[in-house]
Amino acid sequence: MAYELEEIRTSQEIFYFLLEHHEIREETESILYRAYAENEQIQNLVKSQGEIAASSIERYGDVIYLIPREENNFLGFSKAQLKAALCKSNGTDRDYFLSQFVILTLLVEFYDGQGSSSKSRTFLRVGELQNSIGAYLKEGAANAGEAEEEHGLAFANMYEAYEALRSDERGSKAKTTKEGFLHHILKFLEKQGLIDYVEEDEMIQTTKKLDSFMDWNLLNLNHLMRVRQVLGLLENGKEVRL
Repeated sequence: MAYELEEIRTSQEIFYFLLEHHEIREETESILYRAYAENEQIQNLVKSQGEIAASSIERYGDVIYLIPREENNFLGFSKAQLKAALCKSNGTDRDYFLSQFVILTLLVEFYDGQGSSSKSRTFLRVGELQNSIGAYLKEGAANAGEAEEEHGLAFANMYEAYEALRSDERGSKAKTTKEGFLHHILKFLEKQGLIDYVEEDEMIQTTKKLDSFMDWNLLNLNHLMRVRQVLGLLENGKEVRL
């Protein structure tokens, strides 16, 4: 397939902008957005550059996103980088997996994958998230052998790591406390443009970026069922309540 020189140049301009900003919004970058959305040739060229860079280029509504693949440590985050950002200085693998479990729990609390949108609520209190994490981990640890065999998750280890964190009602920001551990995870997600974290109200809201990603790409029914089974919210295909 032959491409015009101007198409190649425009595709490179779009991809470079995505590398720098990770997204292109129609309201602020209308020329680049329309060039991508309205020209299949340019769109194919940009996607091809994304493939080479181990990333996906996705358009959700009026925004085009650059999404690094899981193994992409250059544009994304390595396990070591995430552990340093989310866990205490001497954090172990169980601390790292606990941080990922916290994020998974947050997603399940906000999204149920049903209706025209997967989103099921507009906000979540930090205390409510903390209670849900403790309840899911306690339930998983109580059935550790069965849960680990079915899902490959070390619930007992994560529960032990969670309980090892001190509780501090004064709202400590230290990663050695439950409150501080959650605080740093929420600040990280906010920095990535995925949530709005209103600290003074201890309230979490999701952004349009995360809502679009969940609606369009991640949360089909099969993914939802898998996640809810992992958290113990489904038993023999039926929903249960903790």
